[in-house]
Amino acid sequence: MVELVPFVVPIMGDKTLPEWELSSGPTAEALQHTLFTVFSQFGLLYSVRIFPNAAVAGPVFYAIIKVYSARDAHRAQKACDQEQLFQIFPVKVRLGTRHKAVRHNTLALNSSRCQELANYYFGFNGWSKRIIRLQDLSNLEERENEDIVTPLQKQSLKLFCAFEVALPSHECRSPAAGMAEEPLDKLEEGLLSFLMKRKVAQKLAIQKAMTDAFRKLLIVVLGLFRFQSREVLRVLRIFL
Repeated sequence: MVELVPFVVPIMGDKTLPEWELSSGPTAEALQHTLFTVFSQFGLLYSVRIFPNAAVAGPVFYAIIKVYSARDAHRAQKACDQEQLFQIFPVKVRLGTRHKAVRHNTLALNSSRCQELANYYFGFNGWSKRIIRLQDLSNLEERENEDIVTPLQKQSLKLFCAFEVALPSHECRSPAAGMAEEPLDKLEEGLLSFLMKRKVAQKLAIQKAMTDAFRKLLIVVLGLFRFQSREVLRVLRIFL
């Protein structure tokens, strides 16, 4: 079965695993760590969230786990439902309900999550990133003959970043761009504050460009074939 894994926040029901009947013994933090350890065996997790049950309920907690792959979610549900796992009574694991109405309400992953997903499917050496251009676009016409580090009132720092993600083994490149802006409102901010804001704007521009580059890629998981230990992958570039 072919599965498409985009670089977006997983929201579909078949990528969500609700768990009930969780033990009242550990703290919420300990339970979250335990669930993460158990379910990470089936694939990369996006999030593990713990919630308290109503006061009248038996066990104290229930959980919502989100994964990037529907295939991984199905395997985890099948293997863990009605099993004791880490407690003395069985855990109920279900698949979330599929909601077609919200299919297009997707959110792009942030740059850190994108890199985590790329490392999981392609390996640390299976892809690369590079900054093509990083340019300050802050009032270029007005500041042409001025010192660039002079704080100006009612102005802002605007940083532009051209970026590229490459997957050599798939002969795929994804160029993208990002823009970030930081306000400069106070004359008394001084040189140090200006430089710090410029650094923040640079970082945000790079992160936005990286997110945009990954958002144009689509991982195609073809599945396991005989005598293979890893799933076969392809990458499609989406023209947005």
